Amino acid sequence: MTFVSLIAALLQSATPAAAPPPPTAADPVEADWRTIPDDELMVMTLAGDRRVVIRLAPRYAPVHVDNLRKLARAHWWDGTSVYRVQDNYVAQWGDVTEKKPLPGGVVANPSPEYVGARYDAVTRMTRADPYAAKSGHSADGWPVASDGKGAWLTHCYAMVGVGRDMAPSTGSGAELYTVIGHAPRHLDRNIALVGRVIEGMEYLSSLPRGTGNMGFYAPDQAPTPILSVRLASDMPAAGRPHYEYRAADNVRFAAWLRGRENREPPFFTVPAGGADVCNAMPPVRKAPVG
Repeated sequence: MTFVSLIAALLQSATPAAAPPPPTAADPVEADWRTIPDDELMVMTLAGDRRVVIRLAPRYAPVHVDNLRKLARAHWWDGTSVYRVQDNYVAQWGDVTEKKPLPGGVVANPSPEYVGARYDAVTRMTRADPYAAKSGHSADGWPVASDGKGAWLTHCYAMVGVGRDMAPSTGSGAELYTVIGHAPRHLDRNIALVGRVIEGMEYLSSLPRGTGNMGFYAPDQAPTPILSVRLASDMPAAGRPHYEYRAADNVRFAAWLRGRENREPPFFTVPAGGADVCNAMPPVRKAPVG
């Protein structure tokens, strides 16, 4: 080490570390982070050891989510594929032949679970949007909307829905999709939403686009193989992923939400005065170790 580099190293070591920025009114406290149950986490492993984790929403689509759990426990998706990727719309997976038999106990065509009776939002977006009179977030971090009569989950980026044929089909859950583009809110109340991708979204959103009709892969395109899909609760304890959602039922989340609706200077010089609920998806994080 030269004399000059030695002096520089000594000066650097003597420089006190910069103090962390002071907390803001929108910053969560540790108590705001709540555990997502293991049986509400579905882990999909794609070829190339790419992991996608889906948080399930059993409160909003109980029969479809029960189907998903049965499909995962039967290893039904193992060996299937992601076979449709439509630009600015969805990535879809399952059995492209639609001929693979469903496991016992799976309801092939449940009653529609598109709209529920109870609007359980604890926040409210400042402005209505073209698709709902009001929208906000449930206490456990789901984006919800209502017309004053019923309530439903909204088709935001990374939300997971059930592929179906023409009505009265509602889909069993064997064919799933996730939103990879601008929120297609016109699908709200027409398809069952069953969850949200909370890890590995980049592995679905960056796949090659299908060149066939509606983004289905053409014969000369190779779909992405699915190696396995498992519930975290069925995985060995040592290998289970653990996640937490940020609770929305507190003043800190309310401050965060207002910040999403009105971005601050110096970059933003004109406040928007509102935002779509899909522009304010509640954060999710990996659970701290230890």
